[in-house]
Amino acid sequence: MIHVKFFASVRERIGVGEIFLPVPKGGVTVAEVLALAEGEAGVALQDAHLLAAVNLQHASFAGVVHDGDEVAFFPPVTGG
Repeated sequence: MIHVKFFASVRERIGVGEIFLPVPKGGVTVAEVLALAEGEAGVALQDAHLLAAVNLQHASFAGVVHDGDEVAFFPPVTGG
């Protein structure tokens, strides 16, 4: 299983803070995890500007995700 977390406005938009997804055979990319999560939640996030992390490390959407990984999606943040 992949533990998928959503933060800030992404969490508000999708309506939940986390979901668990089965891992398709051969693994998946971060982009594919996002598509699976959208299907599970019935919400489109592709048009949102998102960042991703895998196991607490920033990750590209082309990065590979494996069984047991945690994937987080969140908006870019700025600070002062």
